[in-house]
Amino acid sequence: MKAPVPPSRPLDALRELTPARVGLGRFGASMPTDALLAFTLDHARARDAVHAAFDAPRLVAELAGLGLEVTEVSSQAQGRRDYLRRPDLGRMLDADSRRGLEQRGVADAGLVIVVGDGLSPAAVNVHAAELIRHLVPRLAENGIGPTHVVAAAGARVALGDEVGAVLGARMVVMLIGERPGLSAPDSLGAYITAAPRVGLTDEKRNCVSNIHGAGLSYDEAAFKIAWLAREGFARGITGVALKDESGTALIAARPVD
Repeated sequence: MKAPVPPSRPLDALRELTPARVGLGRFGASMPTDALLAFTLDHARARDAVHAAFDAPRLVAELAGLGLEVTEVSSQAQGRRDYLRRPDLGRMLDADSRRGLEQRGVADAGLVIVVGDGLSPAAVNVHAAELIRHLVPRLAENGIGPTHVVAAAGARVALGDEVGAVLGARMVVMLIGERPGLSAPDSLGAYITAAPRVGLTDEKRNCVSNIHGAGLSYDEAAFKIAWLAREGFARGITGVALKDESGTALIAARPVD
């Protein structure tokens, strides 16, 4: 049996499998010009993603097309400068938003979806509505329907806890723009939290991350989120106490050729 022939340019083969910077080379003691320019461009895209405007009206219109009514709220962060310098302000609703939600709250709101701009409003503008379009039918397959959808400006992940608590939710799914990376400035994340309340920490949440064009697809992400929501409702827990075994369920759900 002959040994496999290694590729003549193994780094080229590796680059086809990852967006990471691999084998950039050098010119003297410096980085090659093309690699430096590519790095500078990706860095600029990441910065632009952080400072992009959250297009809430467009999101509301797109979700209305899916038959969903959306309530708009804001955190206590007054603008992007405050948001970046004071993470704590992004975790608390402003007074007007809280009063508005209190008027809409019910005794048992079931599952609430919150869409927050986070550290990449660009990701939310591109991916949030399409992910929800895939997610709602997946939730329905498990007998779960979102009772409220909330669009939150200036939001950190924990803002979903206060939103959920005010609305009387048993569970919150927080869709939020993730911190931009040099290879993925528009990555969306989903955080699933049972029994939301102010003061929870991240070990109480499950996270589905890297939802973007070169990462997790909308359908795969929707399957994972719906699986975690179903199991979270059934067991009354999320976070480190709920192991994500959705991959096994996804394989079992795929038809055999």
